[in-house]
Amino acid sequence: MMGKRKLTLAMACVLTMTTAAQSKLDSVQHVREIIVVSKPAMREVVPSQKLKGELLEQLNTHSVADALRYFSGIQLKDYGGVGGIKTVNIRSMGTHHLGISYDGVQLGNAQNGQIDLGQFSLDNVEDITLYNGQKSAIFQPASDFGNAGAIYIRTKAPDFTKGEKTHLRFKTQYGSSDMLRLTGLWEQQLSQTVSSSVSAGFLTASGKYKFHYERKYPNGQTAWDTTAVRQNGDIHAERIEANLFGKLEQGSWQLKGYLYNSARGIPGAIVNNVWRRGERQQDLNTFLQADYNKNIGDGFSTRWLAKYAYYNTHYVNNDKTQLPVDNRYKQQELYLSTANVLELLPNWSASLAYDFKWNKLNADIYNFAFPTRLSNLVSLATAVDYKHLKAQGSILATFIHDKTHRRGDFVAMNSSRSLSKLTPALFVNVYPFRGTFFSMRAYVKKSFRMPTFNDLYYTDMGNANLVPESALQYDAGFALNKHFEHGIVRHAEMHFDAYYNTIRDKIVAYPKGQQFRWTMLNLGKVHIKGIDVEAEADFKIGKDLIATTRAQYTYQDARDVTDPETSYYKHQIPYIPWHSGSAIVGLTYKNWNVNYSFIYAGERYDEQENILYNHMEPWYTSDLSIIYRFNYQKARCKAQLDVNNVLGQDYEVIVNYPMPGRNYALTLSVEI
Repeated sequence: MMGKRKLTLAMACVLTMTTAAQSKLDSVQHVREIIVVSKPAMREVVPSQKLKGELLEQLNTHSVADALRYFSGIQLKDYGGVGGIKTVNIRSMGTHHLGISYDGVQLGNAQNGQIDLGQFSLDNVEDITLYNGQKSAIFQPASDFGNAGAIYIRTKAPDFTKGEKTHLRFKTQYGSSDMLRLTGLWEQQLSQTVSSSVSAGFLTASGKYKFHYERKYPNGQTAWDTTAVRQNGDIHAERIEANLFGKLEQGSWQLKGYLYNSARGIPGAIVNNVWRRGERQQDLNTFLQADYNKNIGDGFSTRWLAKYAYYNTHYVNNDKTQLPVDNRYKQQELYLSTANVLELLPNWSASLAYDFKWNKLNADIYNFAFPTRLSNLVSLATAVDYKHLKAQGSILATFIHDKTHRRGDFVAMNSSRSLSKLTPALFVNVYPFRGTFFSMRAYVKKSFRMPTFNDLYYTDMGNANLVPESALQYDAGFALNKHFEHGIVRHAEMHFDAYYNTIRDKIVAYPKGQQFRWTMLNLGKVHIKGIDVEAEADFKIGKDLIATTRAQYTYQDARDVTDPETSYYKHQIPYIPWHSGSAIVGLTYKNWNVNYSFIYAGERYDEQENILYNHMEPWYTSDLSIIYRFNYQKARCKAQLDVNNVLGQDYEVIVNYPMPGRNYALTLSVEI
């Protein structure tokens, strides 16, 4: 065991010395998301991690979840295959503490708190940005101050040169597991100030792939050892997104409509040599959102957001070994927000933001609670940018009111509960030397996550007495950033962060006494210590050869400290590896691009007890892509070959959910 850990640590050090990912001009590149270009809008304190469009195309990634694997501090839960559910966890705090925004408006799921990022394609994404703590600019919605971490997905906006009115792009992809993906993008300039874009995609796949299945008894004797084909992992999905972009004098607006429709199998866990499952799921997710922002005078900016979302989920379980299930869940969300920032002095600004959310969940389940949630959030923040110091302080007040209406055989029962919380945060960034090549930063932040509708009200399992799960974060680090005018190395950058997080009142499923009956309780307490290291370097070798290298390494020690009487007291919590990392090397020569990416996850455990029976071996994957660009008449064309898991390693991210071995994809895109 110690030998593996030493090898892992040595590998991590090598990766760290080679490179990783952060934005070079973060405050400038993120302007389009906010649009307003006043000083208060751009005043960020702590930089972010960012992956931009060109690199996203080279990483063999097709969904937002795949791309997030290259960020430090992120753990991805991937249940395997093209259509497998994919969720993310930040710094071991859990999926529910991570806010995810799509073009500036948060994605929500009040039912279970999890966003399946596999539903969001990268075909029309400009960049993905990760902030630890929160986005450290005060001009943002009140909801954004409430997360322990935040991911911002920004789609492409039309950019027309003189004489251009229309852009068209078509892409087709075929690959392993009978995967066929078709996408299209139409951008149109409607006037000097208004443009539109329509992005559509179609995906179908059988989800079948070979995997090696091996299990051993605690004494080392082999229980199962075979090769099989993954079943019931098929998917059929359509996506369409339409946007209107408008320019104002010192401002802008955007309207967006989004629809995602899918039908897929849920392959389930491979347990006791059972290969097939009868679970199916259909999703119809739609939302409409609007974004308006404007500068008024020299020192005041305002932003208004609105959104309505409707999610329809149909879950069926026809497994003959279990009771049949056929349920529909209908979820609605209404969201309104206003954020306002005022420049008090040339180096001092303040903001006030208010958000309103209405969530409702219906289901065709007997004795269902039919919950409704009203949320009001008010934030007050201030930021100082003076010489060598940047600082930001904020406080968020959250007021939540839940109502339920449970209808039984003879009586209807109504109940309600209210909650209020104050959560402060402080961020500081110091440049101790002349220039910005070296900076030191630190922050402390308190946040919480509200129990989901499933946690509180799920029939025979929910617990309406749950209190919110709270998090306290401490972070300190430094950054080096240097550009070079001459020589082979053109840019080098490194970021280091050490952090300590505590989670209290962690919500866990706990046996209620009767067999197969569980309930949700506030039982957990977790202490998390970690280190994130990121590096990046760009090289210009000769006239036509350009090399880019990036790497990141994460160390996490996340211990369950709930109860000293338990057998797993101070054990590492499930699925959190002590060591993980990734590396990317890209070479560009004229019309050719070759990209190699490597991902590593160290040893971990799939249950609370860190014993041999629950131990999961380290895994790593190597992916390779080759791209060739060419022109055909007036069209710009690109051919791309992806080879994922080049070495064909057998591995599992989630126990008993085998991942695909070596797989391929061939893509052809045409732009007019």
